[in-house]
Amino acid sequence: MSRAIYWFRNDLRLEDNEVLNKAVEENPEILPVYVFDESLLRGEQWGIERMGSHRLKFLLESLEDLKAHLQQLGSDLLIKVGDTVTVLNDIRKTYNCDVLYAQKASAYDEVQLEEKLSETINTKFIWGETLYHLNDLPYHLDELPDIFTQFRKSVEKKADVRKILEAPLQIHSSQGFDSEVPSMEDLGFEPVEEDDRSVIQFRGGAKAANDRLNYYLWDKELLGNYKQTRNGLIGGDYSSKFSPWLAHGCISPRQIYWQVKKFEKYVKKNSSTYWLVFELVWRDYFHFVAKKYSNQIYQRKGILGEDKIDWGSDKLFHLWRDGKTGEPFVDANMREMNATGFMSNRGRQNVASYLMHQMKIDWRLGAAYFEKMLIDYDPCSNYGNWIYIAGVGNDPRGGREFNIERQKQMYDPKGEYQELWAN
Repeated sequence: MSRAIYWFRNDLRLEDNEVLNKAVEENPEILPVYVFDESLLRGEQWGIERMGSHRLKFLLESLEDLKAHLQQLGSDLLIKVGDTVTVLNDIRKTYNCDVLYAQKASAYDEVQLEEKLSETINTKFIWGETLYHLNDLPYHLDELPDIFTQFRKSVEKKADVRKILEAPLQIHSSQGFDSEVPSMEDLGFEPVEEDDRSVIQFRGGAKAANDRLNYYLWDKELLGNYKQTRNGLIGGDYSSKFSPWLAHGCISPRQIYWQVKKFEKYVKKNSSTYWLVFELVWRDYFHFVAKKYSNQIYQRKGILGEDKIDWGSDKLFHLWRDGKTGEPFVDANMREMNATGFMSNRGRQNVASYLMHQMKIDWRLGAAYFEKMLIDYDPCSNYGNWIYIAGVGNDPRGGREFNIERQKQMYDPKGEYQELWAN
């Protein structure tokens, strides 16, 4: 009997999962697997751990949710820790699997891992990360514009967003492979306490993702004012907060897109509804840029191949990291991220600009720290944004330096946010 491994990566959902549907259609038995790779759990870059506790907590919650949904369909989730290639090869042999299915990645390290797996396992990697499918772009990836506006206009005019796929009704799986979702302590991490100053109490998983979508669009109809409020700093309603669930694939960009279209039909259509889709298109763009430029997005000179900043010493990086630079607005944002694993987009732009343009510290340290701390980390958006602000990415203006004093006056005129995160 044909049996397939389904390797869950950053697609921790059953609905609108083309790869999972295809695996179920083509194989009588499916073995769902998730692997905690040791290189991510224990690895470092620039002396900074790659996985922080806030990010891991959200991931564990997402796996709990996924496991429960798989059980409802007659399946389960096998969870392992180790070297991904070795673990998946061992599973293939132990359970006599013929093929491995997984969602295809954009970022360099993830693509390299796919290639290593393909050397030893019969693999089927299928695209599914983005709003617009890679095959539906109006040009070959090599011709991807280096300016976002050109990309946006071309896909808006010439590409369509595909319809949502329903979750499988049933998944037939081998018996006796279930395993528990490990705890933070099991993986060697200290548990984190919730901070009541957090914009919302984030919880991982597809259910929480859809609850947030329903709250933001339908319960409160906050989408109608998104463009006006999106640069807020305090509370849960100023922006959608969808990014953590998107990063883990607990919800797909298409699910959000088609709900926005429904909102436009039944509630209102305005610049705010357009702007949320606009942000999803930006996310797409960073994924396609990462795929086009491979490991260049991780290099200090970025995709341009030249420095735009006269870099200095990194010895004061710890002040930025710990929220102790002495600049209250920057420090408040860093303290929020350290305490909760989340920071507003406005905050991210400001702290990144400050690290680079005021402190003259290599932007790659900041990007690495974001990888550790942010619950919505994904390599494409993270590094895409950092090289953008550094002027070595896709910014036609050659980088963004923010005037911190002006930013405080515009977005925190009464100092309420700075006071909230003063310590």
